[in-house]
Amino acid sequence: MTRLTSPAPTLRLERSQMRQGAALVAGMDEVGRGALAGPVSVGVCVVDANTRSAPVGLRDSKLISPTVRERLVEPIHRWACAWAVGHAEPEEIDEHGIMAALRLAGRRALTACGVIPDVVILDGKHDWLTDPSTVGLFAALPTDVEDASVCRSVPPVVTVVKGDRTCSSVAAASVLAKVERDGIMVERSAKHPVYGWDVNKGYASAAHRAALGRMGVSEQHRRSWNLGTCPTGVVGSDGAVVPEGQTSVAGCGTLPQRGAQSPDHT
Repeated sequence: MTRLTSPAPTLRLERSQMRQGAALVAGMDEVGRGALAGPVSVGVCVVDANTRSAPVGLRDSKLISPTVRERLVEPIHRWACAWAVGHAEPEEIDEHGIMAALRLAGRRALTACGVIPDVVILDGKHDWLTDPSTVGLFAALPTDVEDASVCRSVPPVVTVVKGDRTCSSVAAASVLAKVERDGIMVERSAKHPVYGWDVNKGYASAAHRAALGRMGVSEQHRRSWNLGTCPTGVVGSDGAVVPEGQTSVAGCGTLPQRGAQSPDHT
């Protein structure tokens, strides 16, 4: 059900950035950070001084139904100066960590949108898009994943808690990312129907965890996370469980370490 009782997002913050000299302002939001399977996806939506009020019904993607989200995609495409969605795959999350994977997906989105915004409004309180000077979870993007799909530098970032509820560009980015990632998970569910990704989109539903307990992990699962109790083996792309110690199916790896902590559900 669409919760239109919440106030509609506005372009107030975007206009404020323009008054400070920005010609192009990008809103950015992520989807899938807390999922057990599938990519983490980042949407970006760029507006300028000529951009009018957002499409009717636009809200944070979490507040509107799948049907409404899908109906908003084409109006958002027409409304925005530029837009794109970037992804980081499960194996990239496992190799580099979730924060670097978010950075990778966000930079892929910026590159794909085809314009260089002067500022990025990022949903949340943490700037995971800018290269940090620290190590660990917030380490700079590994150089071995830098390629033509990933911009090397990013514009200045403004973080806004609940930006997807207050800023039109961020809300639009959240809708685009959610619709595209949901579509990806529905497609991947056809290969692995046992996990119910067409319904749970890779998140930790009871049915998803039960399937993990019966079947183990697939090549689409984030194996570095705590995925719960799984049998001793991994599930290949053909659905077969490969016992631990035997040759694994291409694309599969070892079971997640017991006791590892998974990120919050977001």
